[in-house]
Amino acid sequence: MELCIGEQIKAQPFWVLVALILGFLLVLNSALASLRWVYVYFVRPAKDLKKYGSWALVTGPTDGIGKSLAFELAGKYLNLVLVGRNLEKLNDVSDAIKARYGGTQIRNVVVDLAGDLSEGIERIGEAIEGLDVGVLVNCAGVSYPYARFFHEVDEEMLKDVIQVNVEAINRVTNAVLPGMLGRKRGAIVNIGSGSVTATPSFPLVSVYAATKAYVHELSRNLHVECKLNGIDVQCQVPLHVATKMSRIEKSSLFTPSPEEYSKASIRWIGYDHTCVPYWPHSIQTTLLRALPQDLVDWFLFRYFLDIRNEGQIQDFLKNSKNKGYIRG
Repeated sequence: MELCIGEQIKAQPFWVLVALILGFLLVLNSALASLRWVYVYFVRPAKDLKKYGSWALVTGPTDGIGKSLAFELAGKYLNLVLVGRNLEKLNDVSDAIKARYGGTQIRNVVVDLAGDLSEGIERIGEAIEGLDVGVLVNCAGVSYPYARFFHEVDEEMLKDVIQVNVEAINRVTNAVLPGMLGRKRGAIVNIGSGSVTATPSFPLVSVYAATKAYVHELSRNLHVECKLNGIDVQCQVPLHVATKMSRIEKSSLFTPSPEEYSKASIRWIGYDHTCVPYWPHSIQTTLLRALPQDLVDWFLFRYFLDIRNEGQIQDFLKNSKNKGYIRG
């Protein structure tokens, strides 16, 4: 006589039953993770950013992601404090935003984050005095002109990368945070890097990657410190975006334009302490993490070594032309 299914299961050795249960749980966990991924990237609504306050402060708003985020924030009916080093570019961005969103109030603050920070932070403090600054986006960042070994990074470049990517974020955040704490609401968005979360290393761009690791750790800790006061602190992690910093001109599915990336970025503000806002980047991150670390290390080293060699050739040609060796 054939056994019924229940009797067949009981007849199996104990380890087989354990394996079946574990297999079922793994499949269920994967299915739930996939459903959550679809929900957060394509279904979950964006938060109403005006609940944090009526003003947003953006550093690095004259180009790339920072510029696009400034437009997106204005589109969410927030007034803007734009912090950049070039007044002419700040005015161009302000005029363009006002032309698109006529009711937006904008204050431009000229600060060179690689320069005298004490004077610059004082200017920011004066500009935001009395304003309900509910959103802070620390987007300004500096990297190498091209990849190079650590010992090839000159003192001035080392100072600029560390000051803009680390010290400036500390100082700007410290200027804005007390107001948020007083009102018990706010959102701080720090732009991190896939060089920290997606890859095991970032050779030949080591100082930049190290500064972004600081941004990640600072954001995570501030998230814990500030969440009980109604302040959401978040580190957003882009991979390649078609900007001047990345030196990529043409956008694609996995290398979005700043506008495409910023639309995804806005939808994530207020959710999770660390996130990869653009969905194709999350797929890239998962695939990179699944590969053997030594293989990724080897590939990145070769990739950046080629960039270094090409950059050195360009520098040589440029310097030779300036010295009169090459005449066009």
